[in-house]
Amino acid sequence: MRPLLFVAVAGGGLVGAPSRYLVDRAITNRFDSDLPWGTFTINMTGSLLLGILTGLSLGHHLPAIPEALLATGFCGAYTTFSTFTYETVRLIEDGQLGEAAGNVMGSVVIGLAAAAAGVAIGLAI
Repeated sequence: MRPLLFVAVAGGGLVGAPSRYLVDRAITNRFDSDLPWGTFTINMTGSLLLGILTGLSLGHHLPAIPEALLATGFCGAYTTFSTFTYETVRLIEDGQLGEAAGNVMGSVVIGLAAAAAGVAIGLAI
């Protein structure tokens, strides 16, 4: 790996992780719910953004360094599959099976739709 690509990934992660935390806190503090709306919002916006970046990359409009910074670094640190699974398991442990199933189905279906829409947007740019 070229050193500049490594720095780009690290720089994106440096911004993505605190962004995830701030967005999660803002949403969690706004909505009183057992459902993990913060993580859901983060993963859906991250899926859309990564889709856009993928579309731009496929259309050859995104050079390697910005792609590493934004797609791998920022989106990789911003989105969070591990927190999604943890929060889903917690819902199951609390006996909220419908909410857990809804979280899984909604996250997968809407996440895929957001990514597909993002790719279409990125290719159209």
